[in-house]
Amino acid sequence: MTSMFRATTAFATVCAMAALNAWAQDPTNPAAAVLKSHIMVTPDEVRWEPCPPTLPPGAQCTTIEGDRSAPNVLFTYRLKMPDNYRIAPHFHPADEHLTVISGTFNMGLGEQFERDHTKPMVAGSFVVMPKGSPHYAWTRGETVLQVHAIGPWRLTYVHSEDDPRNRR
Repeated sequence: MTSMFRATTAFATVCAMAALNAWAQDPTNPAAAVLKSHIMVTPDEVRWEPCPPTLPPGAQCTTIEGDRSAPNVLFTYRLKMPDNYRIAPHFHPADEHLTVISGTFNMGLGEQFERDHTKPMVAGSFVVMPKGSPHYAWTRGETVLQVHAIGPWRLTYVHSEDDPRNRR
């Protein structure tokens, strides 16, 4: 065996051991290190309640996993909205990932609500809204969304007069 072969083999062994050690450790992303047990939820097990006052009245929410207010924690929640429900232009402090479970969620981009400039996202559609990107929506038929992101979660309206908390 040549010394070059032994050195290459030793180097490869050290690299493999380092890779295995890194793989066995908890992830460095705090959002990925929170879950300690499985979550399995059927539609019958979902318990709907009124959404937070940041959303217009009429919608219902349920948390599937995590805590929307906790920093650096992945959360998942569902939002059930009636037909013709409208969410004014707003943005979030983190990327928003949406999956349309049922109904049609019509989404538009920008700081002005323009119903005719929305794209219908039907059941099975997936959307990612980058943090700080103004967007708006309205529903056709009862619509259920699943949202997941990294907390803490906020919804900031582009125009303060659209914020439902200002009308109470």
